[in-house]
Amino acid sequence: MNLYYDDEADYLEINIGEYKKGYFKDVADGISEIIDEKTGKVTGIAIMSFKKRIDKNLKISLPIKLEIIS
Repeated sequence: MNLYYDDEADYLEINIGEYKKGYFKDVADGISEIIDEKTGKVTGIAIMSFKKRIDKNLKISLPIKLEIIS
């Protein structure tokens, strides 16, 4: 699992496995699935305005289903 956070943009990206070329599919306001362009499978999520969403703790709800296969 790879995490990337940009403090200036307040953007969090979570990817499962190695980075693969893909595209973003919006699933909610400011939340996108990252889709592998070859397989069409979800490989991660991207969250805009992350700090605003978490309030004062790290418990957040995301409107996606995620199946992790190793």
